[in-house]
Amino acid sequence: MTIAFVTGSTGLLGNNLVRLLLAKGWHVKALARSATKFQAQFADLPALAIEPIVGDLLDPATFSRHLRGVDVVFHAAAYFRESYQGGAHEEALMRVNVDGTRQLLLAAAAAGVTRVVHTSSIATLRNATGVTLQEDDLAAPEDAVDAYYRSKILCDQVVAQFAHEHPSMRVATVIPGWMHGPGDEGPTSAGQFIRDFLSRKLPGVVDASFSVVDARDVAQVMLAAALQGQAGRRYLAAGRAMHMRNLMAAMAQVTGIPAPMRRLPRALLTAIALVQEAYARLTGRPVLLSLATVNNIGRDRSRRFSDQRIREELGIQFRPLEDTLRDAVAWHRSRLSPRTAS
Repeated sequence: MTIAFVTGSTGLLGNNLVRLLLAKGWHVKALARSATKFQAQFADLPALAIEPIVGDLLDPATFSRHLRGVDVVFHAAAYFRESYQGGAHEEALMRVNVDGTRQLLLAAAAAGVTRVVHTSSIATLRNATGVTLQEDDLAAPEDAVDAYYRSKILCDQVVAQFAHEHPSMRVATVIPGWMHGPGDEGPTSAGQFIRDFLSRKLPGVVDASFSVVDARDVAQVMLAAALQGQAGRRYLAAGRAMHMRNLMAAMAQVTGIPAPMRRLPRALLTAIALVQEAYARLTGRPVLLSLATVNNIGRDRSRRFSDQRIREELGIQFRPLEDTLRDAVAWHRSRLSPRTAS
């Protein structure tokens, strides 16, 4: 039986990856910071199907002994959602995304693990208009639009350097876009978008495009990268580029809820974000719209990403968007009150 160690196991990508591995007959050691979150996420699975490891990425002593005998480490943990809730998060981003990844890789090497699949982000790719970006069109840290983007760029540099220094280990990297799908307990920004749409809280449409991908498809790419991927290779799983108005229209078709039509100008979003950031500093509470989010909306408006490598080398294609949204909506509706999810 092949043994996997999955970080970020309770997250949107992590839990779908765990379920895929279990379905393929793997033994899964699932790292989670909270036993409560673990139990909530995997309550539907048989107790013996998965081995929970309660630990912290920043404290290798809490998980390093569990790496012995592991065939593949899937690194899906990251500090992400909190960094878009207002305020400054650079220290935490660097500590978790950069230093935490470095410590995990060193612990895996010390335990004799030979394969690692690292989860990156389209944040690591350069900003370009009129071209289709490939896996190795890398951005520089000084070009990052915010601290999260910078942390992911630096994290990928750590992974690349580690792979260079440990040629006996096969390290591959998967680069997802904006992930949607069932199992989004967080919720992520995608899950919050769906919940806000269901509860009719979205005030209008922003002039923005996104690369939308099913987390289950990203999990398939992760598994294929572990089994077939080349050492040092990067695999883009960004999904389909689409404007927010088209995503809203698809949501309306799936849910039966009319999509908001009012256009929200960038200047209005910036003003709202500034007020929200001031609110965050005064209260310490998360915001509905941060400056980092507004900056990302402007940056990702025109980027397009290639799926050629995952099609040709891994044999993977993305499922229909309607299937992704339908399953995600059904999952979120099951967790919202009937009145909210109408």
